[in-house]
Amino acid sequence: MNSHLPASLTLSFTGFSQRGGCTDHHADGWGIAFFEGEGATPGKGVRHFVDKEGASTSPIANMLRSYPIKSHNVVAHVRKATVGAVTLENCHPFVRELWGRYWVFAHNGDLKDYKPYLHGSFRPVGNTDSELAFCWLLQELDKSHAGVPSVDELSRTLAELVPQIAKFGTFNFLLSNGQALWAHASTKLYYVLRQHPFTEVHLKDEDVDVNLADLNGPDDRLAIVVTEPLTTNEDWVAMAPGELKVFVDGAIARCSNAACAPGCQFSSACSRASMNIAATSNPV
Repeated sequence: MNSHLPASLTLSFTGFSQRGGCTDHHADGWGIAFFEGEGATPGKGVRHFVDKEGASTSPIANMLRSYPIKSHNVVAHVRKATVGAVTLENCHPFVRELWGRYWVFAHNGDLKDYKPYLHGSFRPVGNTDSELAFCWLLQELDKSHAGVPSVDELSRTLAELVPQIAKFGTFNFLLSNGQALWAHASTKLYYVLRQHPFTEVHLKDEDVDVNLADLNGPDDRLAIVVTEPLTTNEDWVAMAPGELKVFVDGAIARCSNAACAPGCQFSSACSRASMNIAATSNPV
């Protein structure tokens, strides 16, 4: 999730967590990381929870369903183990520090015979192809920029690096540094943009209806990116294979697809990444 104002994840997490062994077979661990800050400015600090138990039965997930998460950027993942054992260190999302900011990464897919050369300070703790790819991405980003680049510069560099990993297999991923949310689709990712006027939504994995207009104001805006749509009555947009998008302030800031979706603001939104106004509502 990427939001213009600090947003609550309670609704989406309620449905999402059921996919960790209840409504789906991704029961080999789960995790969530969210950047939490004070007020309207996107936070640099990260709360990070992982569990090798399935999300639908995890006591940690149960606690988070009622935890008052308020964040501009959230990355969550339910795992089906294909590479690496069912252990805590192999649970996504993974977290690392670069340029004085935390970076959060989650991957859905398989990379075959992927053995990149790691020569920097980023090393995997577990033994998944996902964490290996994350370490290589950060290593190459660090080599490409002497200091903290803009969101637009980062997006251009990632557009060059990502295909070098994606050629090894399926590389659907989410990446965030607290300023933006990057999403890449190899096979399938969907996103939805929620903004005024808000409507009632029905969760796909729970028999729950929520009128978003009761919880959001006219300034609220957020984007949610998923492998499978979370609701049955919203206009989820399928990303094209090979497409890389970046979301800032709850909107599409940049897109690698030549046939970009309507509403894409390219670098104009990137320049507003830290200009969020005061939160006045409870977007979900």
